[in-house]
Parts: sequence; C-alpha cells; structure tokens
Amino acid sequence: MSEIPDLPLSELAGPLPRVPRWRTLLGSLAMARQPIRNLDRALSHHGDTVGLHLGGVRPCIVTRDPALAQHILQKNHRRYLKSDLTHGLIRYLGRGLLTNEGADWLRQRRLIQPGFHRQRLAALTRLMQAAAEEWSQDLRARLAAAGGGLTVDIHAEMTRVAFHIIAQATFGTSMTDAERNRLSDILTRIQAFYVRTIRQPYLRPWFTARGTFRQHDALSQELRELVRGYIRRRQAAPGTPASPETAAPFTNNSPPVTPTLPDDLLQMLLDARYEDTGEGMSEEQLLDEANILLLAGHETSANALSWMLYLLARHPEAAAQVRQERAAAGLAQRPPEFAELTQLPYSMQVVQETMRLYPPAWILDRVALEDDEFRGLPIPKGTLFSIYIHGIHRHPGLWPEPDAFRPERFAPGQEPPIPAYAYLPFGGGPRLCVGSHFALTEIQLVLLEALRHFTFAPISEAPAGTDPLITLRPKGPLWLAVSSA
Repeated sequence: MSEIPDLPLSELAGPLPRVPRWRTLLGSLAMARQPIRNLDRALSHHGDTVGLHLGGVRPCIVTRDPALAQHILQKNHRRYLKSDLTHGLIRYLGRGLLTNEGADWLRQRRLIQPGFHRQRLAALTRLMQAAAEEWSQDLRARLAAAGGGLTVDIHAEMTRVAFHIIAQATFGTSMTDAERNRLSDILTRIQAFYVRTIRQPYLRPWFTARGTFRQHDALSQELRELVRGYIRRRQAAPGTPASPETAAPFTNNSPPVTPTLPDDLLQMLLDARYEDTGEGMSEEQLLDEANILLLAGHETSANALSWMLYLLARHPEAAAQVRQERAAAGLAQRPPEFAELTQLPYSMQVVQETMRLYPPAWILDRVALEDDEFRGLPIPKGTLFSIYIHGIHRHPGLWPEPDAFRPERFAPGQEPPIPAYAYLPFGGGPRLCVGSHFALTEIQLVLLEALRHFTFAPISEAPAGTDPLITLRPKGPLWLAVSSA
C-alpha cells in the first residue's frame, strides 16, 4: 500500500486553530514525556480540534470532538484509513487485524469474527475463571505467609493474570514464568521504542546509526519464533487433523476416530477457512494474528484491570457495592457462570467507568484517502488525524465531573445520556475491536474474583501517573496494600 503524503497545515482552509510549528518543535520533548498533559493544555486553550506538528515535524490535526470522531470512524470511514503511525507496527508485530488495512483487513475480519461468538466466549469464560482463581490462590498464600497484610504492584499482578488468560485462551496452555516475563519485556520494549520514533522523529537517524532499529527487529523475531513454537506444537499434537497428504487411509479394520480438539483461539485460527478459496491461513499469517492477540489480549486487559483495582482502592464504597450486588444475586460463595454475569450490572459499570477514565487505546490515527468536508471545514486528501480518546472521555462538556469515578454513569436510564461517540474504549465504526466482549468478560470476572477474596487500599494520596505508549499504562509500579476480604 502506497503511503499518502502528509498535507501541510497551511493548505487547510477554514477556522481551524493551529499551534505554530516552531512552538510544537520547542515543546516536542515535553510532549514526548507527558503527551496527555500537553494535549489537554493545547485543546483547553484552542478548542476541541487543533492543528499541530507531531514532534515539531509532522502536520496533524488532534481532536476530542465526538462528532468529528464519528464522522471519521463511522459515517465516512471509507475515506479514512489508519496511517503509517499504525502501519509502522507491521515491522514488529506483523500484518494482523490491528495493523492490516483495506480488502486484506476485511477478509481477515470476516474470517476471525466468528471465533468470538457467544458460544465460544462462554467456553473461554471457564479458562478465564480458572486463571483468575489460580492467581487469587497464590496471592492468598502470600498473604498468609506475610501474616495477613501485603503490598503489591498491582500492574505486575494484573499483567501476570492477563498473560495467563490470553495464553490459555489462545494456546490452550499456560506459559512458564520465564516465557511470560520475556514476552512482556519484548512487547514493552517494542512499544516504548516505536512510540519514541513517532514522538521524536528527528532521532531516527541517531537510532539508525546506533543500531537501535536492528536491536528491536531482533526482539520482534524472537517474539515470532516463540509464538511459532506454540503453533507448530499444536499442529503436531495428537488429535489435530492431519493434512490430506499425510493422513493415513481408513480401512474396514480401522474405524475413524473423531479427534478431540482444543476449544481455544489458536484452534479457531487453524480451523478458519476463507470463503473464496476454502483454504486456511499460512503460517506467517497465523503468526501475525497470534501476535496481535497476544499484544491486544493481554496489554489492554492488564492495564484496565490495574487501573480498576487502583480506583476501587481509592473508592471502597464502590467495591462494597460490587460485593453487595454479588451477594444479592446468590453468588457470594462461588464464581459466576457466563450466563450469570448479566445479573451483576454494577460490576460491569465499574469496568466501563474505569475504561472511560483510563482508556487502554488512548489515541487513534487516521489519514484522509480523498478530499472530504466536516461542518464547513475542508479536509484535503492526506490530512492526518489523531482522535484523542482520552480527551473525549474526560471532556467537561460531555461528562459531568469528568475526572470523578462514578460507575452509575453507565446505569440504564441515567441522565444526561451518553452522547454518540463520547465513549470509545474499543474504537468505533467497522473497526470496533473484535475482542471487545472477550475483554469485558475477562475484566469483569477478574474483578469479581479479586473482590471475593481481597480488600485493596492506596499506599499514597498522590494520584498515579500514566505512561501513554500504544496503550495507557501506569507510570512505574502501581502499589496497593492488600488484605483478606
């Protein structure tokens, strides 16, 4: 796919406020270090949509206007694609659903979408619950050994749980601690480096001269080979259907045996067949999709879970209400089944409010494929947009008390109603995250398991810092005091 050249902001007509290029260049280091604070400041000063230069170099329009977001993501989505800001991840993660585009993306989406239907999600719920229980048992043992009180980095804890869940759900097996830690380290280092190349593009020649790009290419290859090993072990496992060339013929004396196959996402990817050819995915395509599942499936959930328990530690009344709701539903002494989760709406409202305040995907990029127009603003071909989801989610004109933790915002019939495209934790339009229901179910289950056994309290009165990489992480360890519930 050929790249669309950047359009200089000077070629945009209309009443769009712009930050001068020299000012964004001077502030590029501050923007790289604290992008959320600096974007909030620019939008508060100039309005909901502003033109600036990424790293002081690349022209871009940043918006927290939900109507413009809906125009780009849904109403006129065919005129916009993800830009090379996302496509650049192909170098490290492959061409999966997150990074793919156009007809290839649509073909993959149609192939993979059935793998997340309700019946499979119900089966995967049991894997999620088992992983959550294994974590809670381990933490209870550590609590007992410590005499009933413990301080934990909840982000490290939730990364462990989320990796366990996505490994079980994707590969049908648990990763070793060493594999999990190595994967987490690789994904963190790739994210941090890639985001830095975007925010400080003037450093790319230095990275090239230092061999930093080669180092991260090697990390990417290590990731692929680890995942390739899981795929090949599955293909060689007893019960996995053999290819037509290697399958042994049946005879009257050897009746066919129906293999019992794992009910996980890897098997779904292996079994999927394209409608037009009847063929399955190549090994390289399987690798690309598995890599995306690993990144999106653990990273977003780990971050959301971490922020959720951090918020509940600071709002014990909300944690108490989750426990009361569970007891009222007769589920205080056992984990809920998938069909019973709908009986616990407040716990889901806690999840939704957490993802409003700390959206895992905090910003999206799109580029105009052709000329367009929005409410009198001409949008020439090549215009680059950054849809600032974090800013939309905390917009004072859209959310009363936007920085307050109020799960009841998401209760049915609440006033004022949530405006269209004011809440985008999984994106919007045709590219709404295919795994959104998987993630919501996972987060709700871990929340219920955590509050069933533990009480969380903050260590510090100071608010936690954020580390906006590709996803919105905590800045450093997120320490909480844990005791038995």
